[in-house]
Amino acid sequence: MSFFCAMACVVIAAAPLPPGDHKRVLDVNGGQRPYQVHVPPQAAPPGGFPLVLVFHGFGTNYDTIKELCGMSETADRAGFVVAYPEGTGSGVFRVFNAGSLKGSLVESLPDDVAMTARLIDDLAGTLTINPRRVFAAGMSNGGMMCYRLAAELSDRISAVASVAGTMARGLPAPPRPVPVLHLHGTADRVVPLSGPPEETSDSFDFVSVDETIRFWTRVDGCTGAPVTESCPDTQDDGTRAERIEYRTADGKPMVVFIKVEGGGHTWPGRSGPAFLGKSTRDISANEIIWDFFSKHGREN
Repeated sequence: MSFFCAMACVVIAAAPLPPGDHKRVLDVNGGQRPYQVHVPPQAAPPGGFPLVLVFHGFGTNYDTIKELCGMSETADRAGFVVAYPEGTGSGVFRVFNAGSLKGSLVESLPDDVAMTARLIDDLAGTLTINPRRVFAAGMSNGGMMCYRLAAELSDRISAVASVAGTMARGLPAPPRPVPVLHLHGTADRVVPLSGPPEETSDSFDFVSVDETIRFWTRVDGCTGAPVTESCPDTQDDGTRAERIEYRTADGKPMVVFIKVEGGGHTWPGRSGPAFLGKSTRDISANEIIWDFFSKHGREN
């Protein structure tokens, strides 16, 4: 090998990312897409780090969701990498192409499924990532994006969790079962349990929580009646939560619905703007999400 070739190899080799926060930029179909990544202090476990992608909601950005959910703190305790993609738009007003939008805006939206695949590849080039333990979580439009990834990128995404975001109408069934966790407040007025509110139905097209759950219980082969359990009501915050599990014939909970009575358009366990409704303190979405993900890595 010549000296110049050796130097070129050194230049293009990616240095491993150290623990902490980093900002990176992807080149996707000729456009630049920024994202943030948080690396925990632990060394990569055998097989590589689990990776959790966290998608922000409509009209916000990756800084907003990072602060709102606090998933980086959970990552430090549990030892996984967390990445925060950013949607497209103007200023801090960003959106993901989750398949749930209607009208002229849709024509200008990029392929965010391709962006996500590129992000996974980018991190795999700088960190030891376990390809069988790549997960997606998100809120509102970000949660809807997770459902699109489950439908269209099931060969890369092991399981998904959606907070206050249902599935876009018309998504295809994936070629393999994808475990699904859904958290939703009954007093959510932004993404109601019943589907788009009348005043926004011309711009958004997503299904109800019930239809979302029915779709994924069919895909994931759940059988029999769901198993319902009340979560401890430890805080006097006007909310109560229950856990509804839909299981396969061998008893594995492949679809789990955390229903928050009185909860608004919020991230359970974390504070949010008062106008979005109550955020329950009885449960922690982060802990529930990570517990679910930790049990649902892909086998192949």
